[in-house]
Amino acid sequence: MDLQNELMHHLEDSEDEMIEIRRYLHAHPEISFKEKQTAAYIKKFYRDLDCQITDYGDGYGFVVDIDSGHSGPKLGLRADFDALAIQEDNDLSFKSQVPGVMHACGHDGHTAYLMVLAKHLIALKDRLKGSIRIIHQPAEEVSPGGAQSMIADDVLKNVDNVVGIHVMSSMETGMIGYHFGETQTGRSNFTVKFTGKGGHASMPHLSNDAIVAGSYFVTALQTIVARRINPFDTASVTIGSFDGVGSYNAIKESVTLKGDVRVMKESTRKLVRKQIEQIIHGVESMFGVTAELDYDDNYPVLVNDPKLTDQVVTSLKAANLPEVTEVSDCGPQDPSEDFAYFAQKVPSCFFYVGCMTDDHANHPHHSPDFMMNEKCLLIAAKAAGTVTLNYLMHA
Repeated sequence: MDLQNELMHHLEDSEDEMIEIRRYLHAHPEISFKEKQTAAYIKKFYRDLDCQITDYGDGYGFVVDIDSGHSGPKLGLRADFDALAIQEDNDLSFKSQVPGVMHACGHDGHTAYLMVLAKHLIALKDRLKGSIRIIHQPAEEVSPGGAQSMIADDVLKNVDNVVGIHVMSSMETGMIGYHFGETQTGRSNFTVKFTGKGGHASMPHLSNDAIVAGSYFVTALQTIVARRINPFDTASVTIGSFDGVGSYNAIKESVTLKGDVRVMKESTRKLVRKQIEQIIHGVESMFGVTAELDYDDNYPVLVNDPKLTDQVVTSLKAANLPEVTEVSDCGPQDPSEDFAYFAQKVPSCFFYVGCMTDDHANHPHHSPDFMMNEKCLLIAAKAAGTVTLNYLMHA
């Protein structure tokens, strides 16, 4: 039996183990930068295996190094393990046991498949070439993210390429999606506080209404995408919070707004920020208010290296995995992802494994009823295993 078939059979035999790990993690979620017990659980899994475990970054991130002892390239495989501050609304036997926290994005699945895959790669390492760095990353969901501090701590030293997978509830189970070049949006977040002068609603001329100023700001923002961005480029500007709670008969002195920006080009990021700042200055002048802006340019645009992505896609199509019904270009994806930081440093590929439930119901990521089809775990493990063997053995 060749190495590819042998690994695939081992993964098939371990499907129940992947599901068991995923369900444990799902029941015991921890939010970004607080994943102490999650990291300890994952490390325990590797404790008796022939590998080296090393901490990286200022959070709970660590790597598992698998060295074949033979010359060859070094491939990084990355999975994230943080959860979200969301109250789960699912009737599951393994429902989150932590109030207000759940794995609503599939990171429990990412970690489960990679742990089991890593175990089998460790067992086969003497027959491989080069080396593999399993990157268990915390805090993907919350800026500044967990990737940056791991990178600053040299987690990518001597790593030639990095591959990552995200399960997608919007894609049918059995589908593997990919895209070349700019693949996921870059992200910025901002908070702006407008301060005027409060007063009695019956005497508006003696006050300076911050709600009016804030409302004008929201409306003016809509001109950025409509009139300042090239129609062939991608951008969105969203106000997700307008905190102006007060009394029905009082003019509000100050309001605080929170916004979100998504772009597919870094040049667009700069343009959007400049426009937001200009609009804020205009609102200050027009309404006689003052503004305090806190602007966080965080996750970059995720760019898939064309050469590596082609190698990944070619190996997946050639493998003819029985669980995979389709390997196709799914186009760029709207969400942002801090895997983009890895892709900024070394040529990388981030692709997608469908996890839609069998009834085709809508269970969106980041929703209280997010749900994955656990068949995706074996598919993800087989896909990542196939890519890894092809990469190491045909370098």
